[in-house]
Amino acid sequence: MEEKHAIEVTDLVISYQNLKKTSIKKNLLHFNRQKADRFVAVKGISFYVREGEILGIIGKNGCGKSTTLNALAGIFSPDSGTIDLHGHSISLLSIGVGFQREMTGRENITLSGMLLGFSEEQVKEKEAEIVEFAELGDFIDMPVRTYSSGMYSKLAFSITAILETDIMLIDEVLSVGDQKFKKKSYEKMKSLISNKDRTVIIVSHSLDTLEELCDTVMWMHDGQIRRIGEPKPVLEEYVDFMEKN
Repeated sequence: MEEKHAIEVTDLVISYQNLKKTSIKKNLLHFNRQKADRFVAVKGISFYVREGEILGIIGKNGCGKSTTLNALAGIFSPDSGTIDLHGHSISLLSIGVGFQREMTGRENITLSGMLLGFSEEQVKEKEAEIVEFAELGDFIDMPVRTYSSGMYSKLAFSITAILETDIMLIDEVLSVGDQKFKKKSYEKMKSLISNKDRTVIIVSHSLDTLEELCDTVMWMHDGQIRRIGEPKPVLEEYVDFMEKN
């Protein structure tokens, strides 16, 4: 039986413009006379994820993990290379992405759902479930700017967890909020990713999480893929490398 790929990434390159540490005014005045430095965050990586597979990505801060995830979600445009999602719907669970601060939590549920590709009617059907899971009480009808970071995290998690897409991208937020909500969110996420039809990519520093939940682990280092394979040997090599460097 031919294996189906949910995600195919080929020769992906992503860089950032890095203006020198002078004033914005000076940079604008001299923009045509100097080339802005560019930091290459992802350096020509290629990989694929099978339908229903759970891929974990690990690596030290600045290695390109979150940049890769943001490119898959369509937030960043690559300099070159291709990303093929084979027509699958995709959502990114990353704290700090996507909310309008002046809008209420309830309004942000609708907005976020529509940005994920759901119709307003589909989002409304799930709204009560999202509100109940988020446990925000009366704050759901208050502007998001009044939320604590924990409340913000709860709402972001609840929207992505309840509005299920074919592909879920999870950026280091498997456990959010207070201790009770952390347990609930972790159990919910385990339930979601155990669905054989759902493809998941998890970026995390937690070795235990990646070993327990993932089918495959990809170790990124300085914008490149250092190793990809079964979780245990990849994580052991990663730990050994980090202890020596």
